[in-house]
Amino acid sequence: MKIGRDYQLIVTIIKKGFAERVVNAAKAAGARGGTILHGRGVGIHEQKKLLGIPIEPEKDIILTLIHQDQTNKVLKAIVQAGQLEKPGTGIGFVIDVDKVVGIVSLLEKLDDEI
Repeated sequence: MKIGRDYQLIVTIIKKGFAERVVNAAKAAGARGGTILHGRGVGIHEQKKLLGIPIEPEKDIILTLIHQDQTNKVLKAIVQAGQLEKPGTGIGFVIDVDKVVGIVSLLEKLDDEI
């Protein structure tokens, strides 16, 4: 088990259909991959209507576990690919990770580099 604050989780919530583009950009910037989840927006700005019926827009949620040394570079690529600098396209945030298990190949690669 790797213990410490060496890793961070980049969480990106974007409009459905942008996930592959964001994951590919993150990988090009140094990430080893990501996990794509599907969700729906329920915020006050998410309510759209079709013929008077409320529609909750579908979202893609991307989880990218990254070594803290690569976070800024990968986050910048995610912002660009997901067009997060434009209003209403989505959000991204970074969470510190205390413990990491189950990613042996990533841990071994980083140990070799450090």
